[in-house]
Amino acid sequence: MIVTTDATGILPTAADEARLWALIESAWAGLDAEALALRRAIAERDPDSDDDVRFYAIDDWLAPFLARLGALSGELSARELTDLDRVVERKLYDIDREDIHEVTDGSDDGFLYCRGFIVALGRAYYEAVRANPALALEDADCEDMCYFFAHLHNDRFGGWPQTGSGISRESFGNPAGWST
Repeated sequence: MIVTTDATGILPTAADEARLWALIESAWAGLDAEALALRRAIAERDPDSDDDVRFYAIDDWLAPFLARLGALSGELSARELTDLDRVVERKLYDIDREDIHEVTDGSDDGFLYCRGFIVALGRAYYEAVRANPALALEDADCEDMCYFFAHLHNDRFGGWPQTGSGISRESFGNPAGWST
């Protein structure tokens, strides 16, 4: 296995990133068509529309999504869970940005949970918000996604995974994302 690093530490591999997004897609795919349509509509909506209220119905689908994601991840090894946690950590770090916070709002923890929501909705929404922060929803959150694989690792193997990334998923920890 080739380990790639940057100035902060170990980077996720492309394969691990692809696995995360595939697991998220598989978890959503097992849900009702209404959930899938709503998720797609959130990613494709007009950010200037005043019709955001209907999108908060996705909250009803987060628990079933997370349950399916847990079931799909139930047999993963400690190494695999650590690798997935490293990807989530990096994804949260990369969108720890002032321009996204201006849309989502939230305290330290609240902004982290908003970023968890962005990751939980999958790659299409994540990339859409990265490119256009106005697509983020204010106060939409998914706290469980922020440490999902870390909790699975802890539950199965009795400890938090050591990602070696050298970064923090906590809010306001990405200096490149914030003006000084």
